[in-house]
Amino acid sequence: MSANARRDIVIIDGCGANLASLQFALQRLDQEAEVTKDAARIRDAELVLLPGVGAAGYAMAQLRESGLDAVVPTLRQPVLGICLGMQLLLEGSDEDNTQCLGVVPGRCERFEPSAEMPTPHMGWNRLRPVDNHPLFANVDDGAHCYFVHSFAASFSEQTAAWSDYGVRFAAAVSYKNFHGVQFHPERSGKTGAQILANFLTF
Repeated sequence: MSANARRDIVIIDGCGANLASLQFALQRLDQEAEVTKDAARIRDAELVLLPGVGAAGYAMAQLRESGLDAVVPTLRQPVLGICLGMQLLLEGSDEDNTQCLGVVPGRCERFEPSAEMPTPHMGWNRLRPVDNHPLFANVDDGAHCYFVHSFAASFSEQTAAWSDYGVRFAAAVSYKNFHGVQFHPERSGKTGAQILANFLTF
């Protein structure tokens, strides 16, 4: 499951994520990742991870405060947004009516809660990869990943994998060098490890 060679990886700091769990997941793949807000360091890295938890408005405010809202859209290396980090790559979110980074077409909308489908959508759900996207190489159709979110992007041309929670939604997106997963690969066992390992080959 580990990558063949060490990669120069950075994790963008400031979006309220549990960064240690992501670092540990990468260490299990024989990789080290530096957590940083330094724009020059982020621009120079081979691979960039943008994790996030919490509210979109707060996370975007943190990126603006550090000037990274202007940096991320200029990146040319592979970027992977995780959970809220994926949502931040989109054009906007209905959460706090937030303008996001706008590097991936689409917008997040709140799930309509019901007795059968309460929000947040929390726990394990099946992943349905689309068109053999390389992010999901060696991942079984219907494999389970761990989700925690109340807002989601609709299925679109940018959807690399989908899941269903009363409605079909984008579990992963991909557009140019920007990729995102709505679930937490670092909490998704062997499936999540395989997805991270696949990203390390980009």
